Amino acid sequence: MTEPFIIRAALAGIGVALAAGILGCFVVWRRMAYFGDSLSHSALAGIPLGLLAGMNPDYGIFAVVIVFSFLLAVVFRGGAIAPDTVLGIIAHGSLAVGIVAISLSGVPVFHLHSTLFGDILTVGARDIVWIYVCAAVVIAALALNWDSLVLMTISDDLAKAEGVNTFRLGFLLMFLMAVVVAVSLRAVGVLLVTSMLIIPAAAGRMFARSPEMMAVLSCAVGVASVLAGIYGSLLYDTPSGPSIVTAAAVFFVILFAGSIMFERVFKKRRI
Repeated sequence: MTEPFIIRAALAGIGVALAAGILGCFVVWRRMAYFGDSLSHSALAGIPLGLLAGMNPDYGIFAVVIVFSFLLAVVFRGGAIAPDTVLGIIAHGSLAVGIVAISLSGVPVFHLHSTLFGDILTVGARDIVWIYVCAAVVIAALALNWDSLVLMTISDDLAKAEGVNTFRLGFLLMFLMAVVVAVSLRAVGVLLVTSMLIIPAAAGRMFARSPEMMAVLSCAVGVASVLAGIYGSLLYDTPSGPSIVTAAAVFFVILFAGSIMFERVFKKRRI
């Protein structure tokens, strides 16, 4: 288990888990899961765009996701169409358009499969650097704006009364989610990327007593899921992306059952 490609996969997965774990707290608190789905599905259109531009498809994916995040922010501000309707149209429409565009561009089937379901075992040194640079940007931005973001999550009106620019922070959250989605695609793929934002954060929430504690627990569950998923993928010869998400789901179920048992025991002792 010390082969170079396994170490690279573990390092890449840990970087993704740290960024997704902290940002995932706000995704869960603000109920932005469907927004993540829309962004991840739109990423498919970046593959043919990157190929047509003669560059790495990953750069095309990053560009498309960033553009879509700002378009969604503008549409939401307009309010002409219900947000869930806009997200539904973009999520499914962009997924279909992306697959058709990839088929027309002649991208190999294996590349489409890895984009949809992830293939973290193929990451290289350059991918790892890219992931950690993006993760550092996300974590630094969240740390610098943590108090304001938490206050805005509690109440938009209260945040405005305290002088917080909620419009700017809303754009910041969307941008950071776009970055995390873009760098997570190699790990878990388009169809499962939102799970890395939701499941670890939801698991950490059950035992957290503060926003900061939830972020730490979310990162811990995410890292454990990555390592367990990679190990399971190698052991049972299963796809790496779904294996990571399966591990996260198993951890969630275990922690959920543990929280119920803990609560019952604690209540009995209090009585």
